[in-house]
Amino acid sequence: MENLVKKGTSVEHDKTLATAVTVSAYYRVHPDDRQIFIDAVVPEMIEANKLPGCIYYAFSQDLTDPNTFHLLEGWADEEAYENHERADTFLTALSTVVKNVRILDREGVRYDIARMHIDDPRDKVS
Repeated sequence: MENLVKKGTSVEHDKTLATAVTVSAYYRVHPDDRQIFIDAVVPEMIEANKLPGCIYYAFSQDLTDPNTFHLLEGWADEEAYENHERADTFLTALSTVVKNVRILDREGVRYDIARMHIDDPRDKVS
């Protein structure tokens, strides 16, 4: 069977690896600017996933609102996170979004992780 995992996607990463820095954010964009946002963040998402120390980096569209996008990123350490923040692809995407996308609402939180637990609630179902 053909491998359907695309290079540069977060599916390639082992999300059970220790993550020292996690960022969770959402963006609600103007409907007319939705495609500009997508076109800016997809190349950044692909390149970020290739960076050393990236455990995962994924944008996803909200299932209840097509103009809301969620970002979840995980980095092995502070240095990996900072390297991403300085990467040309990140700065290009950021510039494109800031200059061309009307962000109606945004909230982002960075977490410095002290301890990580693997969560698998499937054993709660009998």
